[in-house]
Amino acid sequence: MIYTVTFNPCLDYVVGVDDLALGAVNRVASEAIMAGGKGINVSIVLKNLGHASCALGFLAGFTGDEIAHQLQLMGVDTDFIGVERGMSRINVKIKAAEETEINGIGPDITDADVEALYAKLDALVSGDILIISGSVPAVLPGDIYERIMAALEGRGIRIVVDATRDLLVNVLAYHPFLIKPNNHELGEIFDVELKTRAEVVPYAKKLQERGARNVLVSMAGEGAVLVTETGEVLEAVAPVGTVVNSVGAGDSMVAGFVAGYLESDGDFERAFRMGVCTGSASAFSLGLATREQVEELLAR
Repeated sequence: MIYTVTFNPCLDYVVGVDDLALGAVNRVASEAIMAGGKGINVSIVLKNLGHASCALGFLAGFTGDEIAHQLQLMGVDTDFIGVERGMSRINVKIKAAEETEINGIGPDITDADVEALYAKLDALVSGDILIISGSVPAVLPGDIYERIMAALEGRGIRIVVDATRDLLVNVLAYHPFLIKPNNHELGEIFDVELKTRAEVVPYAKKLQERGARNVLVSMAGEGAVLVTETGEVLEAVAPVGTVVNSVGAGDSMVAGFVAGYLESDGDFERAFRMGVCTGSASAFSLGLATREQVEELLAR
C-alpha cells in the first residue's frame, strides 16, 4: 500500500485577474477551489494513474471538511486526524501579470494529534511505500521527518522524501528510498548554483553518499536527473509543451516515478521516464496529470 503524509493540507483558491491593482477592487476573471498540499497532490495523481493510496495528515474546520469531501469525490482514500482548534488553510493564488500567493496558517495541532499520526504510521508493514513531503507548520516538532523515519527504520518500508534544506538533509542517515529535490534546492544545500544536468550529477551523488538510496532531481525546462542505488545516472530532457501551471508538477513527478517503479517491477529507467512525463503533464494543464496525458507524452 502507498501512504502519503501532508502535515498542513489546504484549499487552494486560484483566481485569475486580468490586471491586478493594489489598493483597489479587482474583478476575478476565473476562479477554482481545489484540495491542495504536496502529499495530497501525490495521492490525487496516483489515483489518476490507477494506483490506490491513503492520504494521511491533519484536517480542521469547514475547510478541512471540504478537503476531505473533494478527495472523496475523486476516489482518494483518506485517514486524516481531525484537529479540534482552528481550520485547515486557505491559500490564495493570484494569477495576473505576475503570480502572487497568500498562504494561510493552519490549525492548532496538539501533541495528542501528533501521537495519533504516529499510531497510524505504526500500522505500516514491510513492502509499503510512505511518501512524506512539504513544509512542517510551526506548531509541529521541527524534526518530525526524522522521528517518523527513526520509528519505521528497519521495517522494510520504502520512504520517499520531498522536502527542502534541513528537512531533507537530516533524514539522509535513515536511508530514504528516494529523495526529490529540484536543482535550486540541491544547490542551496551545497551553496552552489546548478543550471545544467551535468552540474547536478556530482551533487546528487553527494546526497547519495550521505545515505539516500536514489536521488531524483527535477529541473523544470532543463529536464531531470536520476542517480540510482544500482550506480546508474539517467538524464532526461524536458518534454516539449506549453507550461500552464507549475503548481503540483514536482508532486506529480514523485507520483509518476512511484507508479512507474511499481508497474515495471523496479525498473528505474521506466520509473524515471514515467516521473518526468507525469510532472510535465501536470505543468502543461490546468489540473493535475491524467493517465491519458502521461501516456501521450510517453509515446513521444
